[in-house]
Amino acid sequence: MEILLWLLPAAVATVVAMIWAAWAGRAGRGEVDREVAVRRLAGALEPDQRRSRPAPGYAAPRPEQDRSTGIAVRPSRRAS
Repeated sequence: MEILLWLLPAAVATVVAMIWAAWAGRAGRGEVDREVAVRRLAGALEPDQRRSRPAPGYAAPRPEQDRSTGIAVRPSRRAS
């Protein structure tokens, strides 16, 4: 048990940091005006033509994949 005492300072520092982060994170959050929130929601839900993007297309057709037979085959050599 004594060997684990070296972990105590790290554990205390971690707990203190977690408490401080929780306290600091809530300080900046204030009430949002209901009208502003409704406008933001309406803007996010409204379909915007400028934001719409076409589906990604490909310039070249996809190459056909060789069907795997599970057997390693050496490429054939050309007769010279």
